[in-house]
Amino acid sequence: MTKSELTDAYPTDLPAWQALEEHYRDDMRSSRLRDLFVNNRDRFNRFSLEAGDLFLDYSKNLINNKTHKLLVRLANEAGVPQAIGSMFAGDPINVTEQRPVLHVALRAEISDEIAHDVPGVEDVWNTLERMTAFVNSIHSGERRGITGRRLKQIINIGIGGSDLGAVMASRALKHYWQPGMNFYSVSNVDGTQLADLMECIDPEETLFVVCSKTFTTQETMTNAKAAREWLSGTLGESAVSNHFAAVSTDQEAMDHFGINPDCRFEFWDWIGGRFSIWSSVGLSLALVVGMDRFQEMLTGARRIDRHLRTAPLDSNMPVLLAMIGIWYNNFFGAETHAILPYDNRLDRFPAFLQQLQMESSGKGVRKDGQPVACKTGAIVWGEAGSNGQHAFYQLLHQGTRFIPVDFILPTKSSGAIQEQHDMAIANCLAQGEALMDGFMPEGTGRHRALPGNRPSNLVIFDRLTPAVLGQLIALYEHKVFVEGVIWGINSFDQFGVELGKRLANQLLPAVIGDERYGGDNPSTQAVLESVIAAKQRSET
Repeated sequence: MTKSELTDAYPTDLPAWQALEEHYRDDMRSSRLRDLFVNNRDRFNRFSLEAGDLFLDYSKNLINNKTHKLLVRLANEAGVPQAIGSMFAGDPINVTEQRPVLHVALRAEISDEIAHDVPGVEDVWNTLERMTAFVNSIHSGERRGITGRRLKQIINIGIGGSDLGAVMASRALKHYWQPGMNFYSVSNVDGTQLADLMECIDPEETLFVVCSKTFTTQETMTNAKAAREWLSGTLGESAVSNHFAAVSTDQEAMDHFGINPDCRFEFWDWIGGRFSIWSSVGLSLALVVGMDRFQEMLTGARRIDRHLRTAPLDSNMPVLLAMIGIWYNNFFGAETHAILPYDNRLDRFPAFLQQLQMESSGKGVRKDGQPVACKTGAIVWGEAGSNGQHAFYQLLHQGTRFIPVDFILPTKSSGAIQEQHDMAIANCLAQGEALMDGFMPEGTGRHRALPGNRPSNLVIFDRLTPAVLGQLIALYEHKVFVEGVIWGINSFDQFGVELGKRLANQLLPAVIGDERYGGDNPSTQAVLESVIAAKQRSET
């Protein structure tokens, strides 16, 4: 076979990509959103669609009918339909680690018959049943702390995908917390989160949930050992069995730590951390909202999975979001993408999508090992509602950067006064209008001018429920997946985080003072000497 037969085509070599380059240059580079609406009175209906409980208005984008057709054609030429089929079939699309990618199996029903031949998939439903029994035993009071008190303070100990998903979802679903239950998280290795919690929580009511696939993650295990030391020092060594649960694959390590076998939950190597909230990594979330609500979230995600598999590409919400992202990233040269939810319960959703997008798409090498031929992955950032308006919207409106925006908007409040939420709705719609239309003052007040013509998507839903949250997460998971297919990258590994971890482990003995620095980086050497000197001064 020739090399070309062994590898996927570069996207830049595809006819649709080249047609898009010409279309951008000749038709769209200098187009105005306002004119696009004037020229097509049916534009809103043409460029909007529903999937599950979500409604996407993508009419405020710098696209027309030709753009839409070419983007869909690019998705077809790049093999998006085949890639979707391969993922759901359980093919090893994570090619660098030779693993399937099956977070979709975690929220599937048995009748969906998703990759049942892949080891571990048929264990998913048993794990959910065990989670249900465990959560219910905590809520009923059947399972209690060592002193007989109910376990009400749930502390998730993890980092990355073993932390951010549960943190984001617990905040989003605060309105659904079970009476008396509280959620906390500990992730950073500096110890301050745990130290602050120790001052305000009652150890007799506390359950720690340690999430680490290998039970070796440095940050997680450092915090877990500190939590264990605090708990055993307060309630005795035997309390560990009552006050710790774990999500891991390493039984021996959990034995050594003292995790009760009834409090251990598995997950599988075909789940990436940033896609793991649907698995037992979501145990902390389930403990505060209940398994019924957790299952509703899974069911919501399943609705988007079915939409991805069955909807035509030209009306497929994740695919269209991905192709619009490609359009701005690779043709308009956008470097960043803002996520702006107008419900404060979604305040950690931008950070969640930041990890999802940037860990998945931050790749400079294709699946075949060759360098990419185009830019991959935008910088994702954002903030909730009015807070952002009083912070960075100035740059969105008058700055020199081209920054596409996704507004996320519920029409009903998730537990607050509706009249106040109506103000949030008005602000969201106003910002989209202002970004599109801009403002040109009369006279010479150029410093007041807003150029407008700045694109945005709007994702609308009725209310932020567990099912809707599941749909939102799945929507963006699949968007990221489709973008990776177009670029020809593997969206499911994350080797870029490994070097820093390895160097940190090598540096720690030098920081502590047990060994001399063994590396040859002159900057690190100089800074390390300064740090050690400062520590010595503080000790005298």
